[in-house]
Amino acid sequence: MTTPVTPTAAPVSPLDSRAIRQQFATEIAVERTRLLYQGSQVPTLFMLLNGLACAALLWGGEQSLLLGGWLIWLVLLAVMRLIQMAAFNAALPSRQASPQWRCMFLLGAGLSGLTLAFAAVYLVPPDRFMLQALVYGLIAAAILSASVAYAVSRAAFLVFALPCLVPPIISLLLSDSSRQQGWGMLGLILLLSLGVVAWQVNRLVLRSLLQRFQNQVLISGLEHARESAEGLNQELAREVEQRRRAERELRKAHDELEIRVAQRTLELDDASHALGKSEARLGLALEASELGLWDWNLQTDEVHHSHLESIFGISQDEVKGVLSHLKPRLHPDDLPLLRRALVEHLKGRTDGYTVEYRVRHADGRWRWVEDRGRAVERDAQGQVLRMLGTRRDITGRKQREEQQRLAATVFEAASEGIVILDADYLLLSVNEAFSQVTGYRKEEVLGRSVATLISSRETRRHYHLIRQDLEQHGSWRGELVETRKNGELYPQWLQLNVVRDARGQVSHIVGFFSDLSSRRQTEERLRYLSHYDELTGLANRTLFRERLHEAGEASRQHGRGLALLHIDLDRFKLLNDSLGHEVADQLLRQMARRLTQAASEANTIARLSGDEFAILLDDYGSLSALARTASRLLGKLRTPMDVGGHELVISASIGISLLPDNAREISALISQANMAMQHAKHLGGNTFQFYTDNLQACTLERLQLENQLRKGIQEGQLEVFYQPKLCLADDSLNAAEALVRWRHPELGLVPPGDFIPLAEETGLIAPLGEFVLRQACRQAREWQAQGLVELRVSVNLSVHQLRQGNLVNLVRQVLDETDLAAHMLELELTESHLLDNVENVITTFQQLRDLGVKLAIDDFGTGYSSLSYLKRFPVDYVKIDQTFIRDLSVGGEDAAITRAIIAMAHSLDLKVVAEGVETQAQMDFLKAQRCDELQGFLISPPLPAEQFAELLRSHAEMG
Repeated sequence: MTTPVTPTAAPVSPLDSRAIRQQFATEIAVERTRLLYQGSQVPTLFMLLNGLACAALLWGGEQSLLLGGWLIWLVLLAVMRLIQMAAFNAALPSRQASPQWRCMFLLGAGLSGLTLAFAAVYLVPPDRFMLQALVYGLIAAAILSASVAYAVSRAAFLVFALPCLVPPIISLLLSDSSRQQGWGMLGLILLLSLGVVAWQVNRLVLRSLLQRFQNQVLISGLEHARESAEGLNQELAREVEQRRRAERELRKAHDELEIRVAQRTLELDDASHALGKSEARLGLALEASELGLWDWNLQTDEVHHSHLESIFGISQDEVKGVLSHLKPRLHPDDLPLLRRALVEHLKGRTDGYTVEYRVRHADGRWRWVEDRGRAVERDAQGQVLRMLGTRRDITGRKQREEQQRLAATVFEAASEGIVILDADYLLLSVNEAFSQVTGYRKEEVLGRSVATLISSRETRRHYHLIRQDLEQHGSWRGELVETRKNGELYPQWLQLNVVRDARGQVSHIVGFFSDLSSRRQTEERLRYLSHYDELTGLANRTLFRERLHEAGEASRQHGRGLALLHIDLDRFKLLNDSLGHEVADQLLRQMARRLTQAASEANTIARLSGDEFAILLDDYGSLSALARTASRLLGKLRTPMDVGGHELVISASIGISLLPDNAREISALISQANMAMQHAKHLGGNTFQFYTDNLQACTLERLQLENQLRKGIQEGQLEVFYQPKLCLADDSLNAAEALVRWRHPELGLVPPGDFIPLAEETGLIAPLGEFVLRQACRQAREWQAQGLVELRVSVNLSVHQLRQGNLVNLVRQVLDETDLAAHMLELELTESHLLDNVENVITTFQQLRDLGVKLAIDDFGTGYSSLSYLKRFPVDYVKIDQTFIRDLSVGGEDAAITRAIIAMAHSLDLKVVAEGVETQAQMDFLKAQRCDELQGFLISPPLPAEQFAELLRSHAEMG
């Protein structure tokens, strides 16, 4: 229940100013485009006429064919530009604001400039001065006409003038003829002059447009101010009328007061006459009022009381003196107060004293007493001899005051707003919560009618209905939409109850109300969070399933297809772990916006979990259209973005399932889309896959293979094979690479390409890699114990082992357990994995280097091959990928790359190992390029430990 807010002109906020500036910029750009089209018709016709005149002057020469082609192009260009102008003029103003009109105009202007430049460069004969002057003059006239018209926009002027004048000027200045150079200088002067003119024209046009739009805004502001002034005048008129009404009421009250004063004077006269009669009735009145009289003789401490038994619960016979009998019954906390008041009066500083204190009743309870007294007799020295006074029991009043105080405390401390009205609906009291909710202070509303606080018509209609219900039923409760003092609307829950006096008449109305804004916001928030993802604003899993079922039902009823696209971001967990949750959240928000923009035709776009999204497409058309949509989504998501100061490129994997082509039930549709997405991720990501029956079979096969691999690791089915490395310096076998093999009890020897990627994907690569590390170090130490050559064993690392953070401790532990020297262990990491987390890899490699372990970069050349990265990693060896070794023909690209890698590695004091060597020619080439080591089938394929030991023995015997 609030009053209406006086309308005032609000100042323009910075946000409004920014919006106005943006509107100015947009409208100025549109107006410039309109001026360009309106002013370009005459220059286009003039260019066409001048072109025809130039063609007439130049016709008949050796370049008639070239001139004819140029003339046809000129006519077609002019006609197309005139058609373009007519289309722009016929378009609606909203369509004219499209940026494509400006782009089309700039394209036409650039083509016009190039057309005139072509004529000036290629068609004008270099040896006929008069003909040059005429043709150059006609072309210059066309240029002047178009430049002035295009000066409205700097871009239009530059797009026309630069292609038109710069090529002829450069051609003429570079000519050997002084006359041609003179024409070039004249063209340069013309270009500079046109630039100055265009700048001046553009500045004047911009100033004119700004002035026009500012005038429009000023007129709008003046109109708003006028409306505000009218509102203020109306409010002022109402205020003046209220003041006049108040003055009339005040004058009337003054007259009534004078009449009452006269009546009171007459009443006092009557009272004086009746005073004698009232003295006779005083005793009876004292008895009726329950006042106890006391008479205290201070010399003897004797005291006489009336009503002593009702107040103290004792008889007069038990009390002989104040100090001896009554003082011990006083409450200790009240005794100082009574003593101070009594002393002040006895010293003559007060005419009397009134004090309230507690006394102990005969029943043991404390009772409140109001004591009034004064000295009635003093001696010559001013000492009080006798005192008279009254005493009465005020325990009931004190209890009521305490209850009132507690009620007032509850009234003010209540969280709900409380109002108390009289029978005429005037506000008698409000609590602090009322002011906090409505914005009105107590002094602003007390004494006002509730009707004056109601501002809306709807609330006024409810006000009359509420009064009717209160008169009929005595109470009302319900929800209203009220207005605060500042004009803000808010939902309110109101409860009113009628209070009646002893005669049944309405004495007060008590109202309780609460602000429902927070509850409404909470309800809306909960309703939103129950269906939408808080981070991205997309539909959540619950809403997605509801809409998926609705779309499935609609698809069955109408016979239309339904496509589900399951999207998962590639390598998102790595980004989340590396850059933190805040950057990851920003990335997810941007990805959600990109999905919304790229799939605007989607029925639903939802976020299913951390980095998984889903898109529903009903009536998708054809599979080719669906494939184009998926490709568009992948391209949009893969666009580089700046997130938290990091430039990121995030790809995605998309799985697509169709209803009813692939699935009949919704649950199957979801499962199939997820299966297709997992297959796309298995293929390397950044692609999409449709669900097929074969895909399900492959998925089941991969699941079975994963379980068998897990079982194989636990049951010891893994073996380690060793492939030797040949040192080209002395033809010795001084190193070997440890390669894991899986000997399945039923499938036999499983190719590494079938289970290594699976182990990487499922996380089994960590225990598998630890097994190879322990087995290789143990085997190398056994060969040393057998007296074979000391062999450096090389073990491949997985990026998962680096991410776990315990690789250094694991290597240290394995070396201690196997008693293998650290320099006899070499760890290899693929080049592409080095850049997964550069700083972490460098730190880990440095710690391994401090242990004495040798480090190598595997598959070098297939990743970034950045020299700046290579020199940062503390490695000892670089392994050239076998794809470069297969074709080492002299003069070939692979030979050049291999030669460059060897030279670069040696320049950094690194040794080079070539893998995949299979022919003697490859070995001879690598030896000629001073490659340090090589491995491949030419030396030996990977062998079990026993066969590898025999190879070492036979090689030692041959050496």
